[in-house]
Amino acid sequence: MAKTSAIYRNAKRANMSARDKEKRIALKNIVMDRALPVEERFDASLKLAKLPRNGSRIRVRLRCKLTGRSRGNYRKFELCRIALRELASTGQIPGMVKSSW
Repeated sequence: MAKTSAIYRNAKRANMSARDKEKRIALKNIVMDRALPVEERFDASLKLAKLPRNGSRIRVRLRCKLTGRSRGNYRKFELCRIALRELASTGQIPGMVKSSW
């Protein structure tokens, strides 16, 4: 089980990223538009830099929904490899069976 502080911090980052998404996209479009004057693009880049870092989508970490583990996650199931194996072994995931040969 992961530290609850790490799980809450990641949830906070996800909320901040969802909140600031539109603003970041608009500012990035202004910065990348070569047709605009340099001063306007520079002001947009300064505004972008003043936004909180935790509001960036890249800072959100993929974590297991059951345990909060940050490594070895399957995106499709949103579970870590350990939790996925336990659920598959007990028959909790439809269509998934333990491999044997």
